[in-house]
Amino acid sequence: MKYSKQGVTVRRCDCHDVPLECCPERLRGVIEAGASRVGLHATGGVPMEVASLIDHTLLKPDATDHDIDALCDEAAQYGFAAVCLNPTWVVRAHRRLGDTPINVCSVVGFPFGATPPEVKGYEAQRALGDGASEIDMVINVGALKSGDRILVQRDIEAVVELCRHSDAQSKVIIETALLTDNEKRLACELAKAAKADFVKTSTGFGPGGATIADVSLMRAIVGDALGVKAAGGVRDFETFKALTRAGATRIGASAGVKIVMEALGG
Repeated sequence: MKYSKQGVTVRRCDCHDVPLECCPERLRGVIEAGASRVGLHATGGVPMEVASLIDHTLLKPDATDHDIDALCDEAAQYGFAAVCLNPTWVVRAHRRLGDTPINVCSVVGFPFGATPPEVKGYEAQRALGDGASEIDMVINVGALKSGDRILVQRDIEAVVELCRHSDAQSKVIIETALLTDNEKRLACELAKAAKADFVKTSTGFGPGGATIADVSLMRAIVGDALGVKAAGGVRDFETFKALTRAGATRIGASAGVKIVMEALGG
């Protein structure tokens, strides 16, 4: 697959739709071989193998328009996979990022997931119409813990199907810190059955964030069929490396710039 911008053609991998040299499988091999740093991208001076796996995130309720503009500008500068933000900022981010390859990711049902499937469907439809190309939706955690797998399945499908019809990526946040291992397995199985693109550990607003154990478990359940996004408490390059080794193919972080700088050795 190729992406062309301003006369420059960038080859992209078929498995994760990122620049070929930034493929998560390639990065995992480099890290597993013992690398403590990664090389610079030849055209930008940024370790794209790292940056292209990060969703540059700002979900604070008091984020301002200036904060969102800065988030978008950093994403374009460093080559992050996406900006992840609240639905109210999707239009602004979409306009700010213009023709860059940076995706706009909106959250849905955030942060508690405690809204009906129809409401999440509307949220997703509105965000997609406003310019989002990725949706991170929170499952109905209470329904899952109550054993209502039919409601949880409907909940996930309400968003995933809209994303599929809009050629957008869907990520299913299961809030691992609130679940038993068996509940994590069931949540991943339901996301896989709905043909979501990713399962995601956490909102960052729950009692805990991404852990190596949870990422490993989620990867074991979904196999190669889905991506695994690790989010919540990812604040440095060492944690980034540990989570990608465990199977994460996307990282959600508000500390993306810091992670990239540490990857550079700074």
